[in-house]
This record gives sequence, C-alpha cells and structure tokens, in this order.
Amino acid sequence: MKVLVVEDEVKLADALGELFRQHKLLADVVYDGEDGYFCAQKGDYDVVVLDVMLPKMDGYEVVRRLRQNKIGVPVLMLTAKDDVQSRVKGLDCGADDYLTKPFASEELLARVRALTRRQSEMIFDTLSFSDISLDTSNYSLVCGQKVVSLGAKEYEILRLFLSNPTQVISKDAIISKVWGLDSDITENNVEAYMSFLRKKLHFVGSKVTISTKRLLGYYLEIQA
Repeated sequence: MKVLVVEDEVKLADALGELFRQHKLLADVVYDGEDGYFCAQKGDYDVVVLDVMLPKMDGYEVVRRLRQNKIGVPVLMLTAKDDVQSRVKGLDCGADDYLTKPFASEELLARVRALTRRQSEMIFDTLSFSDISLDTSNYSLVCGQKVVSLGAKEYEILRLFLSNPTQVISKDAIISKVWGLDSDITENNVEAYMSFLRKKLHFVGSKVTISTKRLLGYYLEIQA
C-alpha cells in the first residue's frame, strides 16, 4: 500500500511518513497543496492523508479538484479545528474521513487501513467509458455487440484505467498495482501489455485507445 502525506508542518509530515514506513507501507511526503494535488492526481496512491491548512492550495480545494476530475483515491483529512462546520465542509468537498489533531498514531493507522479496506470492497459488475464496458464477472471487454475475453493481467490493467478514466497512469503505478512492488516485471512488459490491449480495443471496434504521454505514462483517449 502506498500513502501520500500532504502536511506543511515539516516535522509532523516527516514523522508521519516514517510512521507509515515503519509499518511496511510506502509513503511519499509533500509540504503544500499544489504539490499534494499534483502527486495525488497521478493515480499512484492508495490513500491520501491531507492537512486542511496548507500553503498554495488548502486541503478543501485539493480534495474538491480531485473529485471534480473523477479521482476517487480515499482521502483522510487532518485538521486542528474541532468544530462541526469544518468537518462537514471537508466531507462535503469529497473527503472520506476526518481526524483532528492531536491524534494517536494507532488511530491514524487504523483509519488508513479502514479506508483501503472500504475501497477494495467496492465491487462493480461493470465499468464503462465511452463505448466500452468491462464485465468484471467474466473478464470480458464489450463494445456494442462485440465481446473479447481478457487475460488476468490485461483485465487488471484495463480495470485500473476504467477506474481512473481521466488520469495519466505511470508505468511504475501499473507495475505496483497489477504485479506488486516485489515483482521483477519491467517497463518492457508493461509496453507489451499495452500493445495487447490496444489490439483488443481495435478488435471490438472501440473508439477508445490507450495513448502514451511521453515520460509520464498512459491514458485512455477517445479517437474521432
């Protein structure tokens, strides 16, 4: 599991990053809202731990922009404010949970685990984008009347794209989420799977293809 910490109190931010690493989680730490939004929208993280009061862009705006762009990563907001209005505002912006400072490290870890569990339990029969659907019950890609079966890894990759249809997803993120961090899969393997999926999208006659954004990763594109 990979966590992004967005917190402008540098000592606290670094301490939280170290806490997650001690519990065998990957953690990146940034110190302002703009960097937090830039990192979170890439699709590399399983949970974002987000402070409210941040320079450059506050936490409310960060989570609002993530949700406006259909980025569903779970967000746990941190704040020194303990009033109901602040909690409601954060949740209304799209946060999934709220934790008031100061907090116990055990509670933070438990809430992060709960958010990732909740995310993994959200199972849908189909995922759709433009003219394609992914049938999660039988690993098949559907476009109109045409259907093609997908291999296990093809399915996982396409599910990742359809769950994040507006995002550019890096090769590292694909490897991490589909094969796991300890895998010996290389970027060449990822490129091969992109080729397989493009051919299957073409076979079913879809307008959707998987395009490459140089040095950043892959994204779904609707062709005219």
